[in-house]
Amino acid sequence: MQRLLPGVIAMAAIVVASNILVQFLILDGLLTWGAFTYPFAFLVTDLMNRVYGPHAARRVVFAGFVTGIICSLIGSQIMLQGDGYEYAAVALRIAVGSGIAFLTAQLVDVFIFDRMRQGVWWRAPLASSVVGSALDTALFFTIAFSASITLFPASANEEISWAWDAVPLMNFGAPYPLWVSLAIADWMVKMTLALIALIPFRIAVGKILQPSA
Repeated sequence: MQRLLPGVIAMAAIVVASNILVQFLILDGLLTWGAFTYPFAFLVTDLMNRVYGPHAARRVVFAGFVTGIICSLIGSQIMLQGDGYEYAAVALRIAVGSGIAFLTAQLVDVFIFDRMRQGVWWRAPLASSVVGSALDTALFFTIAFSASITLFPASANEEISWAWDAVPLMNFGAPYPLWVSLAIADWMVKMTLALIALIPFRIAVGKILQPSA
């Protein structure tokens, strides 16, 4: 377990930071600062997978999942004021969507990486991160915001009803529900960071696996 501690700490730090930074909007509300920290969870997973194998990577993923649940539980108890009423900092649908998306996408990332680990060094981290990130975005925004999901009580839908407002797609296209623009913007950031993360992945793997003198 001791060898996994850096990965567990890094994953937990990314999850906590992302849960905090998601409260701060940028680019006219299309993104939050959390969108730029969360994708590095895939980097941590891939590093652990490359160095210690899929079993170790899954343990780090579960540590991040538990951390996310704790953050959601805390956030659900924090009440904010807005438009004359109180609401929880973390809405039920957002909490459920976040947990399902994180666990599913990260485990798929581990699976794909392990199947491709024998190829060119960049292929496994890039393919696993691209597929995992796309799955994460699709699951989270659909579960958290789509009006087609009818499993939640009316009160949970009211908490996120703002995401159903029709607005120009990405602020300049045809009208679509706001959450669609949020999903596209989030996906674009994830894809960009999946490419950028190849650099620290290569450097970190070289440092960790470098034989001692």
